[in-house]
This record gives sequence, structure tokens and C-alpha cells, in this order.
Amino acid sequence: MRDYECDLQGVVNNAVYLNYLEHTRHQYLRSRGVDFAALHEAGCDLIMTRCEVDFKGSLRSGDRFVVLMSLGRESRLRFLFHQQVLRLPDGTAMLEARIIGTGLIAGRPGLPDVLQALMDG
Repeated sequence: MRDYECDLQGVVNNAVYLNYLEHTRHQYLRSRGVDFAALHEAGCDLIMTRCEVDFKGSLRSGDRFVVLMSLGRESRLRFLFHQQVLRLPDGTAMLEARIIGTGLIAGRPGLPDVLQALMDG
């Protein structure tokens, strides 16, 4: 983490955690061949529709951490990322989140085949 991500209390600002979670989701999808730019060019945009965050503790300047996640299906048209932020080296949970989203294909709800395959595989 970077010092400017901390608030006056010396802890990571709550909103910054959403950036950590989003970065992890994007890295995960990119590592599995899901290219956001290519999806957009093909007329599909993945969007977040719900974000549930339980703050368990606070990261401080200089702390090391890891973001864990798993991808699942919330419903036929919705995907679910379960994510955790763990402080290192002790593995203490700082945050747990459920991120729900869907796809818009030509403006209509739908999930691209590449994401369907990840959820079903």
C-alpha cells in the first residue's frame, strides 16, 4: 500500500479497499483470457450491481497484504466474486466482500461465453 491511501488516522481509507478488490478481479480475469477492451469492442460490458463489504480490521501504512478471491454464479445472469483482504504475514482478515455483477450485451443483460465457461469450469 502507499501512504497516500491512508487517512488521517493512519489506516487505509475504506474506499481504497474497493480499488484493491477491483484490481484483483481484473487481474484474475485477465489471467484467464478475459479482455475487458475486447469484450467492450464486441458489445459486452461487465458491470458491478452490488457490493457487500464487511470490514474486520484496518491495514496501516507499511502493512503487507494479499487479496484472495473466488468466482461463482449468483444466478443465471449474475456472477459472484467472494473476496478477502488478509494482512501478512499473520493472515488476519481485514475485509470480506461479496461482489455481484452481470453483463450487458448490446444493452441487454447477459453473460459472455468466456465468463460462463469460467463459472462452469
